[in-house]
Amino acid sequence: MLGLVVINSGILSLIQDLGRYGVAQQGITQGGAMDLHAFCWANHLLANDSNAAQLELTVGLACFEALEDCQCALTGADMAATIDGQPISPWQSFLLHKGQRLQFGVAKYGLRTYLAIRGGFKVPVVLGSVSTVMREHLGGLQFGQSVAKDDILEAYAAPLLPTYSTVPCLYIPDYSTEVVLHVIEGYQAECFSLSQKNIFYQQQYQVTPASDRMGCHLQGTKIEGVISGVISQPIAIGAIQIPANGLPIILLNDRQTLGGYPILGCIARMDLCRLAQVKPNDGIQFRVMDDKSLMWYQQQWMDFSDFFSLPF
Repeated sequence: MLGLVVINSGILSLIQDLGRYGVAQQGITQGGAMDLHAFCWANHLLANDSNAAQLELTVGLACFEALEDCQCALTGADMAATIDGQPISPWQSFLLHKGQRLQFGVAKYGLRTYLAIRGGFKVPVVLGSVSTVMREHLGGLQFGQSVAKDDILEAYAAPLLPTYSTVPCLYIPDYSTEVVLHVIEGYQAECFSLSQKNIFYQQQYQVTPASDRMGCHLQGTKIEGVISGVISQPIAIGAIQIPANGLPIILLNDRQTLGGYPILGCIARMDLCRLAQVKPNDGIQFRVMDDKSLMWYQQQWMDFSDFFSLPF
């Protein structure tokens, strides 16, 4: 059988694809890979379909053994991966021989690593996607569970590629740099005074340990709005919700589909990839986008979507 066996599942290892779309009206979230930049490059390195299933490793400490010779790719945070004890760097494809073990440590910078296999992992499709959403018990190998010790991760049969690839240095992020997220303000930004918005944009927030795939929780000076709640509304990915305690939450892939707190704005889609790599206690700052920078970000997203043939 072509694929991997889980020797150690690590802190949190989830099967993900691009996400589960078209079901929000049923209260089902999109899920999907948190860091689209890293995810898409991993599939690209192996000439996989852009939606081919991968493993999203959070924090690290996982270990896998090859059932047969297979080609794999690593992108995202450098978790000090080794093959039978020999170091291997991320952002490249490589050959894993039958019986060899791919072991991960913990990343110094960044939070998530993506492990792709040539052909993609063979996982049951649920509502159009294999993405794991644990709180909804959907996707993954079964019932939205993370992968566990002794699980078999079968891969689709695909011919081995004749060459191995590395992501160009220009497209490899530096996760040690300061995190600055650009905000597209929405109509509910009017719920906050200019002085309160100045506080929001001028301070550095700290990511709290409560953060997860549902939302990034921030600690800092509280923001007060003229209202504390709104009629429940659909929530876009990257929405910055200001709950009653005044501490922002950036809603992410596994977010609820409706919410009743004011939304100051949304994070630019390309910046969400960087946000996916922040760790607890990391600092975050925000910048409001003007028309010129908005057009630039829109073009960046269009170019990214076209290059990787994304279906959305």
